[in-house]
Amino acid sequence: MTVLERDRQESDGALLRRADKSPNAKPSLPRVNLSRFDLATLALLATLFVLVVMTFRVYAVTNDEWVQHHYGELILNYYKSGFTDRALFQFDNLYLYGGLFDVVAVALSHVVPLEVYDLRHLMTGLCGIGGIAAAAALARQIAGPRAGFLAALLLATCGAWYGTMFNHTKDIPLAAMMTTASWFLIRTARDLPKPRWRDVIGLGLFTGLALGIKVLGLLLIGYAGVLILTSIPRPTTTREAFRFVGGCVLRFLPALLIAYSIMLAAWPWAALSPLNPVRGLFQFAEFHYHIETWLDGQRYEMATAPRLYVPIYLAIRLPLLVLGAAALSLAFVMLPQAVARLLPQQRRRETAMVIFMVLFPLACQVIGHGPAFTGMRHFLFVVPLLAALAAIALDAVIASLGRKHLALAAAAFTLVVANAGWNTRQLYELHPYEYLYYNRLVGGVHGAARRYVMDYWVETMPASVAQLAAFLNRTEGNRKPVPPVYNVDVCGDRHAFERELRVQHLTQRLRWTDDWDHADFFIAPTHGNCDELLKGRTIATIERDNTLIGLVKDRRRITRPALVEAE
Repeated sequence: MTVLERDRQESDGALLRRADKSPNAKPSLPRVNLSRFDLATLALLATLFVLVVMTFRVYAVTNDEWVQHHYGELILNYYKSGFTDRALFQFDNLYLYGGLFDVVAVALSHVVPLEVYDLRHLMTGLCGIGGIAAAAALARQIAGPRAGFLAALLLATCGAWYGTMFNHTKDIPLAAMMTTASWFLIRTARDLPKPRWRDVIGLGLFTGLALGIKVLGLLLIGYAGVLILTSIPRPTTTREAFRFVGGCVLRFLPALLIAYSIMLAAWPWAALSPLNPVRGLFQFAEFHYHIETWLDGQRYEMATAPRLYVPIYLAIRLPLLVLGAAALSLAFVMLPQAVARLLPQQRRRETAMVIFMVLFPLACQVIGHGPAFTGMRHFLFVVPLLAALAAIALDAVIASLGRKHLALAAAAFTLVVANAGWNTRQLYELHPYEYLYYNRLVGGVHGAARRYVMDYWVETMPASVAQLAAFLNRTEGNRKPVPPVYNVDVCGDRHAFERELRVQHLTQRLRWTDDWDHADFFIAPTHGNCDELLKGRTIATIERDNTLIGLVKDRRRITRPALVEAE
């Protein structure tokens, strides 16, 4: 067995094949060989599944969800009408996105007995678990079962991932699909110029699913090209290099056809012109809405945010262990001779490819100075890759310590698990606002408040509505309220508020208004100092980490002074 074959068996070794070369030998099924770390990974994924099923209903509807759901309905109408109902192409700029997730959600909403937004949140939560599994598979492929478990553990306890797993219904599915496609891409690289067909098909399938959600899936095609070029055998002649590249391209063509077919089915605008996907990618870079964002206490328009906006948010939103270990993997790759025993040649080459998948889109954002807002939300697809890189580096360190003394390796592994436990405790205290997590570089949630992006989706909406209802029950009791329905202004999305009124059976008592002067109550997060827009008496607050993140104000002394005095 060569070194390459042995490395492949150790990294990829989920299957053990026993070959009997006798003429009467019967074919045997492959036997699955799971290490204790594989079992731990499966146990973690099972635990996450239980958590998702138990908690998906507590997360709020975001500003984008009703728009995305309607877009899914328009796509289905387009196909049902035989391509004559073209309303989807006039629905804001949604046609620039793939509608795969939205179409599936609309279709399932007719057969699954769940409220439509609960269904979307369950689907996104399951995609989030899929992203964790994909990160684990990627790390395992490169560095073995222990790295796979560490990747799953690090990503599952990352607030920027787990906290967005339920209602970031484009970014989480996109990240899950791109991470899975990246795993298949690494698998194909080991067999170039003749990768296994199952890996080629898997790559095409998940690239297509990513493109069916967002045009950023095009990055995967570029990554495949880079992988082919960096895999050219050396030394070689120009003719042999061209032959190698040509053979690889031909082998990848089925993946491209599969991906293209899925993209066209899920993204009608892309089917109108072969160049539309590329046009869509460039149009995203030119988006300029009047959306404000925050960075270190400064307010910016999305078009004028600093070039380093996204990298800074990655640095302050991810756990420090993930950041430090991912940076360590970069050091291992850049110093190959000094760390040859820590990261063998093949592992180093594959780690370098994952690093490229992280740094390239970030570099494009920084150099191109694209629009940026809501923190790192649009770059969630690099978070699973960062978790995988961190796991690879930590596994290398643990293995190195183990060669010196087993107790050192056990101590290092215990520290990593303890750190994950600490992160879990922080997420538990933030629940259900885990996506507000900030690391200690800015002082956690408390230090980030009113300086950085906070509750931009108004996740506090359900709790705010519930507290307002409790206040009215406490102060009015069974008395018939006058007026019968109070006007409520919200610093957030109308559809999300009205959905909460329906879910909490408050439509006969509260109603939405955009007339600030006549709003009896005001619901707002502290994000962007939204809570300071209207005056009123604070009657309910929502806090995390000793920090105010949302409130409800009673404005009836301003809007209905006679009614308040009569009480």
